[in-house]
Amino acid sequence: MRFCAVDGCRSILEGTAELKEGDRAPEVFLQDDAGGEFRLSAHAGRTVVLYFYPKSDTPGCTTEACEFRDEAGAFVKKGAVIVGISPDKVSAQAKFKTKYGLPFQLLADENHQAADAYGVWKEKSMYGKKYMGVERTTFVIGPDGRIARIFGKVKPKGHAAEVLSAV
Repeated sequence: MRFCAVDGCRSILEGTAELKEGDRAPEVFLQDDAGGEFRLSAHAGRTVVLYFYPKSDTPGCTTEACEFRDEAGAFVKKGAVIVGISPDKVSAQAKFKTKYGLPFQLLADENHQAADAYGVWKEKSMYGKKYMGVERTTFVIGPDGRIARIFGKVKPKGHAAEVLSAV
């Protein structure tokens, strides 16, 4: 089975413009932390909080994930589904989920197809070295499948509460 970020596994690099609030959310079709398949369109009619993070089990990503974990019940009460996506392998996602008791799906975007589709696979710089990676970003996707809110260049501390207030 081939998992892709967009329908038909077509390349998202074919001149796609940056996503804006109000745009239709690109389909996501990836493996989750249990090796099962996740398809964004299967959640039509519900609010989906899709948060992209750089790497499982790193300090900032752990802070962000644990804050979403701690607010998970409040998101459920608002009818929202939380989904985390990083370029990690399924096994790393599973380990991260278990280690911190995360009650939501984590998706493995190893080929950064979803990150490309959402425009969050970007050039980054650390200690003067440039590399490609995920820019921490959260998308709130409304029940109609459109992007209701975009949180770019996220700071992990306090982010889950900020997103909750927007749902």
